[in-house]
Amino acid sequence: MLLKIIQRCLPEWIKRKKLKELFRLTADAFQSELPELKGLSSAALLPQYTLFTKEQAENHLQSGRPLEQVKQRLYQNAYRFGRNLRKTLHIGTWEEAVTALKVIYQLIGIDFQCDRQGEIIIRQCYFSSYYSGEVCKLISALDEGLAAGLSGGGRLCFQHRITEGNECCKGYFQRELQVKSKDGST
Repeated sequence: MLLKIIQRCLPEWIKRKKLKELFRLTADAFQSELPELKGLSSAALLPQYTLFTKEQAENHLQSGRPLEQVKQRLYQNAYRFGRNLRKTLHIGTWEEAVTALKVIYQLIGIDFQCDRQGEIIIRQCYFSSYYSGEVCKLISALDEGLAAGLSGGGRLCFQHRITEGNECCKGYFQRELQVKSKDGST
């Protein structure tokens, strides 16, 4: 029920709160200071977030430090964020997780489409005019963690990206695989 409500109308204060939370978890993953966000609307927060993530990712990529630790922190922080949204929105199915992803991505300027087989396509992405292919790959750990948290363990994977010169982003969103025991139960 709550998911249906946010599809129609999401109050500005919730948008701001969730964008600031996204800022915090990203700053934490990069082990950096959070910029001043007081008084910014959700519309003003998005470009600030874009520039912040671009700068943090570029600095990390240029530092020569291994990427795996920061990717893991981005994934884990976004996973917790997604898991909390899953609980708050009472998401119980993969289809509801897909719907939640569509709503979340719409709020940040991403046209996310996913069919019943889990194939995804993104024709427009706000971030694509700011991010390089390398930055996008690194920041995608946030997408992967968010999707896994929202879906209870599903896997989001991109195979083609706008930031790599492609017309659109393509990939898949795979449901969590259920492992059956010998007696056939899950």
